[in-house]
Amino acid sequence: MSRIETLIEEYCPGGVEYRRLGEVGQFTRGTGLQKKDFVESGAGCIHYGQIYTHYKLWATETKSFVSVELARRLRKATTGDLIIATTSENDEDVCKALAWLGPLDVAVSSDAYIYRHSLDPIFVAYYFQSEHFHSQKQPFISGTKVRRVSGENMAKIEIPVPPLEVQREIVRILETFTELEAELEAELEARRRQYAHYRELLITSTGPRDS
Repeated sequence: MSRIETLIEEYCPGGVEYRRLGEVGQFTRGTGLQKKDFVESGAGCIHYGQIYTHYKLWATETKSFVSVELARRLRKATTGDLIIATTSENDEDVCKALAWLGPLDVAVSSDAYIYRHSLDPIFVAYYFQSEHFHSQKQPFISGTKVRRVSGENMAKIEIPVPPLEVQREIVRILETFTELEAELEAELEARRRQYAHYRELLITSTGPRDS
């Protein structure tokens, strides 16, 4: 029996409960943060587009900042919240989620939602990547050129809610696999460069020679 199975048998022998996201948390839309508001230093902020281009699954520091004065007027995510980009050019990316684990609150742009909840934040962020989540979000996607999902509709999506001990063990296992995948990708890239080097060396060494 695996560690996960043992924990489930111990903490939820009747099976894992499924609940709507709106039952275990609350969605709040960000406010009018724009890229032109960025400054060199100040209060941390996250623009929805950066969730696609810069961040991975979780973060403790922000790429960008706004003035402290502006930050006071903006809605903020606090430690443990999810920041969810709810507009995208394609269905696959919409609702990409970032778990904010930094010690300070961060301002969030209006094309993103802040999800404040009672679950393990990285567990929820991983769930937002799952096929189970994507199959449920699909009927709620609207728009033509820009695809979007509202906070009201995200609240209707169901999530498995095992005890926190089980959530944390799932996160530990998934993070281990993520680290292993990164190591394998780095090794593969090194092998690609090595192959390219020897390919060029072999090709150039067999070229025409002066008579």
